[in-house]
Amino acid sequence: MSSSIELCVSQSSWLSPLNYIDGNWLPAASADYIEVFNPATGAVVAVVPDSSDDDSLLALDAAYAAFQDWRKTDVRTRSNLLREWHRLIVENTEDLAMLMSLEQGKPLAEARGEVAYGASYVLWYAEEALRLNGTILPNLLGDRQQQVRIEPVGVVACITPWNFPLAIIARKIAPALAAGCTVVAKPSEETPLTALALADLAHRAGIPKGVLNMVVASRENTPVLVKAWLDDPRVRKISFTGSTAVGKYLAKESAQTLKRLSLELGGNAPFIVFDSAQIDVAVSALLQGKFRNGGQTCICPNRVFVQESVYEAFCSALVAKVESLKCGPATQLDAEIGPMINAKAIQKIDSHIDSAKTGGARVLCGGFPLSGADFESGHFYCPTVLVDVPKGTLFCHEETFGPVVPVFKFKHEEDVVAEANSTPYGLAAYFCSEDYRQIERVAASLDVGVVGINTGIVASEAAPFGGVKESGYGREGSKQGLLDYCDTKYLCQSMT
Repeated sequence: MSSSIELCVSQSSWLSPLNYIDGNWLPAASADYIEVFNPATGAVVAVVPDSSDDDSLLALDAAYAAFQDWRKTDVRTRSNLLREWHRLIVENTEDLAMLMSLEQGKPLAEARGEVAYGASYVLWYAEEALRLNGTILPNLLGDRQQQVRIEPVGVVACITPWNFPLAIIARKIAPALAAGCTVVAKPSEETPLTALALADLAHRAGIPKGVLNMVVASRENTPVLVKAWLDDPRVRKISFTGSTAVGKYLAKESAQTLKRLSLELGGNAPFIVFDSAQIDVAVSALLQGKFRNGGQTCICPNRVFVQESVYEAFCSALVAKVESLKCGPATQLDAEIGPMINAKAIQKIDSHIDSAKTGGARVLCGGFPLSGADFESGHFYCPTVLVDVPKGTLFCHEETFGPVVPVFKFKHEEDVVAEANSTPYGLAAYFCSEDYRQIERVAASLDVGVVGINTGIVASEAAPFGGVKESGYGREGSKQGLLDYCDTKYLCQSMT
C-alpha cells in the first residue's frame, strides 16, 4: 500500500480475497486470484477471487434455496433489514469512499457523494417495500371475486460496471430484496472491492444467508461465469449496466429461458445550448454533467451543440471554467478530476480528439495526457475543449468516456433536434433554454429516457432511470424500479 489514503481504510477485512456466498466468505473453486489496481498510481490494492461457473452455480444454489423462505418474509422484516443496511452504509461512508477512490480513482468528495447516492436507493426501497400493494378489482363478473397480486420474480442476476461501483449495484440489489427476490451479483473486475464491502455490510445488517451472493471474476472468466446464469432457468431476471454489445448478447442468450431483463446500456448524450439560455447557467450545467467522474459516466454529455449567436460567448466562458479544474489523485483532497480507469481509456480519448482535429477542429484547452509526479500511472487526461468540430467524427458515434467537450455550432432548433436524435442511442439528453414554449417542444422531441433542462444533474432515487432505442429498457429508481423485479398474478375466485 503506497499512499496515505490507503492506510485510512480501517476495514481490513474488505481487502480479503474471497467471494460472498450463502453467508460465508469463500475462495474461488480454482483458488485463482486477480489483482485490483489503483488507476491513480498503478499500485496493486488487493487481490480478489477469479471465479468460474463452479462458483456462480454455487452462488445460484444458495440464492435459489434462500428464495423459498425470503419470498415469504413479511415486508416489514424486509424493510427493517434494508433500513439497517442503509444505516451501516452511511455509518461507514469514509471507509467506503476511500476504498472507492483507491480502486476506481474517483476524487474523495465525489466518492462520498456516491456513497450517499447509493445509500438513498437502499432507504427508498426499504420504504417502497411497505407500499407494494395488490388490487381488488371492481365486481364486474357478479359471482366471482377478482384480485391482482404482486409477487417477486425469483432469483436475480446483477452484473455491474466499474464507473459507479457502489451506486449502480445498490440500486439493483435494494429493489430486488425489497420485492422478495434473492440475488447473485458479479461486479466489475476493475472495481470489486466496494461491492464486496457492501455485501459485508448487508451480512452485518442481518440479511439472511443466501439472499445476497457476490462473486468476482476476471475479464477472461466472466463470460463463462455469466453463461451459467444465462443457461439456468432458476435465474428469472438479469439486470445489467454496461455496453450495448454485451446487452444484446445477454438478451440473445437469455431468450431460451425467457428471462426478464433490465438493460441500461450505452449512450451518446447531446447537450444543447439555445440562444435563449443564460450562458452562466448553461456552462454550470455542462460542467455538472460532463466532468462528473472525469466524464466516465453513461449519461454525461458527449456532444455539445451551441446556437451560433451565443457560440463564441459560451465557448469563452466554458474554457475559463475548464482551465480552472484541478486534476489529481484522491490523495489530493482538492482534486476535481481523477484518473481514467486504465491505459485503454486514454487511447480512446486520444483517438476521438485526433478524429476531430483531422476534420478541422481546434483545441482551445487541454488535448493531452498529463505527466509528472502526481500523475505517475499515466491515466490522467487534461480537461479538454474542442471547437469547430465537424460532423462525422468519432464523437458523433461513440461514447468518449473522458473529460473532453467537443462543441458543434447550429442554426435552427429543428436541425439540432434531428442531430441530437441521429444516433442509435437514447439514454439521456440535456438542453438549456429560458423559452417555455421551446422547452416543451424540445423535451417532447428528444428520443431519450432522461432529459435534463437547465441542469446537468438528473439522477434521483425517486425518478425512473433508463433509456430507449439501443440504450436498453427497464427502469431503475422510483416505484417502477421496484415493479421491474415483480410478477403480476391475477386471481379469479368463484363466490358461490
